[in-house]
Amino acid sequence: MRARQIQGRGAVSNRAGRFESLAVEAVDDGWGIAEEPLPPLETTVLPEPAQSVITRNSSPDVPFDQSINPYRGCEHGCIYCFARPSHAYVNLSPGLDFETRLFFKKDAAERLREELNRRAYRCSPINLGANTDPYQPLERRLGITRAVLEVLAESHHPVTIVTKSALVVRDLDLLQRLAAERLTRVFVSITTLDDELKRRMEPRAASPAARLATVRRLAAAGIPTGVMFAPVIPAINDHELESIIVSAAEAGAATAGYLLLRLPGEVRELFYEWLEKHYPDRENRVRNRIRQLRSGRDNDSRFGSRMRGQGPWADLLRRRFEAACRRNGLEHGRAKPLETALFRPPRRVPDQMELW
Repeated sequence: MRARQIQGRGAVSNRAGRFESLAVEAVDDGWGIAEEPLPPLETTVLPEPAQSVITRNSSPDVPFDQSINPYRGCEHGCIYCFARPSHAYVNLSPGLDFETRLFFKKDAAERLREELNRRAYRCSPINLGANTDPYQPLERRLGITRAVLEVLAESHHPVTIVTKSALVVRDLDLLQRLAAERLTRVFVSITTLDDELKRRMEPRAASPAARLATVRRLAAAGIPTGVMFAPVIPAINDHELESIIVSAAEAGAATAGYLLLRLPGEVRELFYEWLEKHYPDRENRVRNRIRQLRSGRDNDSRFGSRMRGQGPWADLLRRRFEAACRRNGLEHGRAKPLETALFRPPRRVPDQMELW
């Protein structure tokens, strides 16, 4: 390991949060017991009280209408993360604060039990990983995601997971129970097979080799497993589409999906700052292609186009993806729905007053 000065990622809302004065960079980020060694980074972790944990949406662009986010902020530090602006809601920087000022929902499992016991509750799949990674390194110590999964398994409740962490294999026992009743599906996000690009773009996430090993272990354990090539960034990683699909199929993935880079709010400034630093020779090309995909803008929040873009390049990307999936026997598009008829409310934890 070696120490070096590096520039952090800040935002116009908090210029002081733009710089990380010192970090320790891992030279080798290979596969470990559950996840690669992480470059040390000082973090502040605080509980975030929650009156409810299930978030609902009506977006036609996502295949679920319920999600749970055990954490706010994410140690992975992915420069493109669309969730970064959420830190500005609590008066923190979407840059370095997003990676180091972290919040966890300590009572998430208890709140979930309460919500699943409400008479008005109607079962539909809950997604873990809609905002920040439910298996980021902090989960190894706190176990909030596992506690939520335990309640869902007890309730025979369907759940989908999206993660770029190898830590998900820790919970194979719960995932196998859910999979036996067609109650779960896990997607591993693989953005690149290039170790150097991964280090620059996703500094504290699992290596490409670790993610493929995770796909292999999940599939071998009988867990329905897919791969998300997300985000696709023009002139940065789009050329890897076919090779990622081939690698995913060889590892045992059954399904695949992709999403185009999104630059909402302050993510735009952060991403372009990163691009100028690491890939100055491609900066104009990337900017121009993004605007071609987004009707002349840097971001398009409209339903129907925000995830895939529009125009000739978007059409070509879709055709390439579909052809790669066909050649490698991977399903794509909306997956078959998970089972909901088996749901039953979990055991209710009594209030302290009821114990008297």
